[in-house]
Amino acid sequence: MKNIVILISGRGSNMEAIVRACAEQAWPARIAAVLSNRPDAPGLKFAAAQGIPVGVVDHRHYPDRASFDKALAKAIDAHVPDLVVLAGFMRILTPEFVEHYAGRMMNIHPSLLPSFPGLHTHQQALEAGVKVHGASVHFVTAALDHGPIVLQAAIEVGPEDTPETLAGRLLPCEHQIYPRAVRWFVEGRLRVKDSVVHVDPPEPQLLIALAASSADAASAPDSSSDSVTPVDTTGARQ
Repeated sequence: MKNIVILISGRGSNMEAIVRACAEQAWPARIAAVLSNRPDAPGLKFAAAQGIPVGVVDHRHYPDRASFDKALAKAIDAHVPDLVVLAGFMRILTPEFVEHYAGRMMNIHPSLLPSFPGLHTHQQALEAGVKVHGASVHFVTAALDHGPIVLQAAIEVGPEDTPETLAGRLLPCEHQIYPRAVRWFVEGRLRVKDSVVHVDPPEPQLLIALAASSADAASAPDSSSDSVTPVDTTGARQ
């Protein structure tokens, strides 16, 4: 049974998706704690309602990033984590913190990395004129929004899309790929070789959403699930 600690700064909708998937799919893991750097993070209420221990390490109470990260690591390590999951945790972490959890900390970023690291990814995608946008689950390294990619989701960018419509269509995809990536980890199925993540036995590591616009997604029978199709990039049969 592996311990998962999830870090959030706000609502934590990806945290909610992971918590639900862990329970519904009977993972060999438990959500040991949900921690936040903001005492008013709405996701803390959800976690507490599920009986999950919650905690706050308020970054405003620390003079610098290093001292905050030290306190945060202490709070995390109290739960003996096998995996630390960043789910909308809006803090840049020090290299020392990242090294402490090397190979056992994941993040989700709303772009097809390595494209568009940092903030405002949907606006970046539109300004670049890309025709495909998406989200990436990756292992965390000291370089911001980099690290071996576990799983990605891709959506088509339509001519009428805005940052808001892209975000709205991408979020259901995030809620599928992040729990899947975490499940692979707790099942011991991930292997990193030369900075490339492999799944054993192989499974598709790419999901493609079919809807090209928010209007198309709204007219689909179920835009949160049926609009997303797994694409086998590994050569394995589904």
